[in-house]
Amino acid sequence: MTTQRTELGSIRPPGSRLLHTIDRLASRPVLAMAIVAGDGLWVVYSLIVGFPTRLETIFQTLVAALTLAMVFVIQHTQAREQLATQRKLDEILRALPHASNALIALEEASDDELGTVHRTHRELRQQAVEPELG
Repeated sequence: MTTQRTELGSIRPPGSRLLHTIDRLASRPVLAMAIVAGDGLWVVYSLIVGFPTRLETIFQTLVAALTLAMVFVIQHTQAREQLATQRKLDEILRALPHASNALIALEEASDDELGTVHRTHRELRQQAVEPELG
């Protein structure tokens, strides 16, 4: 297995690459259609043989295991993408001359500080939407 280097020089762990590969494959429409077709075949087969308990138990176990595994795959890929997106936004804030660098650390702010910033930006948004009278 080859290692994958980013432009920043760090090596991405193989487990992370595997989870992202699974996520990419699982998000393809062809796979979804294949799973629906497989489920349909399973139901038809079960109808023909009379819904044997052992087959239904196997089916339920497989579905539960795959669901649990996909929860972890989705959680990992979304968390990683969210972190990368946040760092990109931080870099944009840092680069803009009139932007408040205090917003970069907003994730660490208290609920009160977050509420204050929200109200301030809501007021600025409102001012931009409503033209001033006069």
